[in-house]
Amino acid sequence: MTETENSGRPISGLRVLIVEDEGAIALLMEDMLMELGCEIAGSAARIETALQMVADRPIDFAILDLNIAGKSAYPIADALAERDIGFIFSTGYGGMGIREDYRGRPVLQKPFTQRDLKASLLEFCALKP
Repeated sequence: MTETENSGRPISGLRVLIVEDEGAIALLMEDMLMELGCEIAGSAARIETALQMVADRPIDFAILDLNIAGKSAYPIADALAERDIGFIFSTGYGGMGIREDYRGRPVLQKPFTQRDLKASLLEFCALKP
């Protein structure tokens, strides 16, 4: 499926929040997203910073590392869900490590490629008007 084949909005211009505590991985994700035409709404390596960004910034979509500096990212997931902002979990543990109430959410298995990331974004865009 190409960007123009999805029935929702296009990937280009999508404002994405990255929540990742590994700097090199966050930078790689930023590069991948920008190559896909997305805007970086912010990048956070700490839960408190991410929560502030969710409250203050225009965000269309978020990518959440499940484990942020040894803490669960679920408070961020809860804040995003409350604001009806789409998100996926990014983890090396796979879907089995996801809390039961979030098991229906997409999981981007680490390590992932730009193709994997694009597929997740296209899936999200296809569901949003």
